[in-house]
Amino acid sequence: MKPLIVVVLVGLLASSCHIVHSQEPGEVVEQEASESDDALKIKQSQASIAAQVEVMLEHFKQEDPQGLPGVPVPDPLEVPDIKKNLGMLNLDMKKVQGYGLSKFRVDKINLDLKEMKLNGGLQLDQMLVKGQYTLSSFFSKSNGPFTVVLKNVYADATAFLAVERDGRLVTDRIKIDITFSDMTMDFQNLGMVGNVFQGIVNGAPSLVFDTMKPFMLQEADKKLRTEIDTMIKNTLGERRLPNSITPLDSAIAMARKMVRQKGYDPYHLPDVNRTMGVFSIQLAHTWINGISSFYRVGNITAGMANNTVSVVLQIGTQQVTGAGQWEVGLGMMTRVGHVQFTVQHIRATVGVSQSLDTRKRAQITDLQFDMGNIQVRCDGAGTLDYVMEFAVNVIPNLLRYQIMDAIENPIKQRVQEKFNAIDVEQVIKNMAQNNFNFDPKMLGL
Repeated sequence: MKPLIVVVLVGLLASSCHIVHSQEPGEVVEQEASESDDALKIKQSQASIAAQVEVMLEHFKQEDPQGLPGVPVPDPLEVPDIKKNLGMLNLDMKKVQGYGLSKFRVDKINLDLKEMKLNGGLQLDQMLVKGQYTLSSFFSKSNGPFTVVLKNVYADATAFLAVERDGRLVTDRIKIDITFSDMTMDFQNLGMVGNVFQGIVNGAPSLVFDTMKPFMLQEADKKLRTEIDTMIKNTLGERRLPNSITPLDSAIAMARKMVRQKGYDPYHLPDVNRTMGVFSIQLAHTWINGISSFYRVGNITAGMANNTVSVVLQIGTQQVTGAGQWEVGLGMMTRVGHVQFTVQHIRATVGVSQSLDTRKRAQITDLQFDMGNIQVRCDGAGTLDYVMEFAVNVIPNLLRYQIMDAIENPIKQRVQEKFNAIDVEQVIKNMAQNNFNFDPKMLGL
C-alpha cells in the first residue's frame, strides 16, 4: 500500500510542476492572487464563526437567555390576509402581525443520533397579534382593529434527517405543532354582530388562532428546514456520507481512524513506581493495544433542558491486549519479569452534562463498566508465576462484577477532577478559531 501511495504522490507532484511551468508568468501571478484571495476568505469566514461562537457563549451566561443571537427571527411576523367563513358571518383579517416571537426560550432539544431525529421545544410567555378585521353578515357589517393575546405559547418540532443517494445529509421531514394555555381577544367596533360573533368564539375559543396556525406552521417549517440544512452544510461542507450505514456509525469509524492517527493505539501507559518500606514494585514499558476498536453498543443521545446539555453514550471495545515489564524489590533482592494480559472486551455507559453557561465545569452524571474475561501470563518470578497467574486469572473473573462496582466511584471521582481542570469556554473558543478541529491538547490536561 505504501509504495502505491508514494507513486500517486509523486505523480501528482510531477503533474502540478508541469502545469506550473507550462503557464505564462501572468497566469502564475493570477493563480497566486486567486489562491491568496481564497485563503483570505477562509480566514475571514473562520474569524466570523469564532465571533458568532463568542457572542453565543456570552448570551447563555445570562440568567434568563431569550432568543438566539445570529438566528434571524421575524418580529413582527407578517401574516397574509385571512378569510374565514363562520356560517352566518364572514371574517376577513388584514394587516395581521405577530409580535414577541424573538423573545422565545429554548425549552428542550433532544438528539437521537441512531434514529437521526431531532426534537426541540420553544416557549413564549406571550404572543401579541394585531391587525384589521371586517366582519360581515346578510344584514350588517363592522370593521376595525383587533388584538389577540396568546399566553404560554409552546412550539414542539421534530425533524428527521436522511442521507440522500449522493451522500448529502439533509432534512427529510418535519413535524411541528403550536399550542397555548390561554387567549384573550379584543375586536373593536363589533356593533350589531357582536353577540353572534361572541357566541361563535365562546363555542370555539381557538377559532382566530386556528385560522393563523397553518401559515405559522408553514413559516416555521420553512425556517427550521433552512436553518438545519445550513447548519449541516457549515458542519460537513462538501463531505459525503455513505448511505449504507448511519452517519453515527460513520462518525465512529472516523473517530477510530483519528485515534490511530493521533498515536493513541497502541497507547503507552506512564511508568508506575511504588515503595512501601523495604518493598518496592515498578511497572514500566507498558503498552495497550486495541483501544481504537471501540464501537457503539447501544444508542447515543444528546439533549438540552434547563440550560444544560447532557450526553449519554454506550460504547465498547473488542479484545484489548497489553504487555509490560515489572520489577519487584525486597531490600537488596530484586526480581524482573514480563507480564502480558488480555481483556475480552470493555464496555462503558457514560453520562456527561455541561451548563450552557460555560464558566461552569462539565459534570459526569453516570459511569458504569462491564469487563469481559481477563487472562494474564507472567514470567520472571519462577514458581510464583503460576501463583500470580492463578490469582489474577481466577479471582478477578469470579469477582468481576463486584470489582467493577468497587472501581466505578473512584474512577468517576478521578474523571470529575480532570473535568474540573478543563476551561470549557476556552476550549470552545480555540476550536472555533481552528475550524472546529479537535485536538486533545486543547483540554490542557
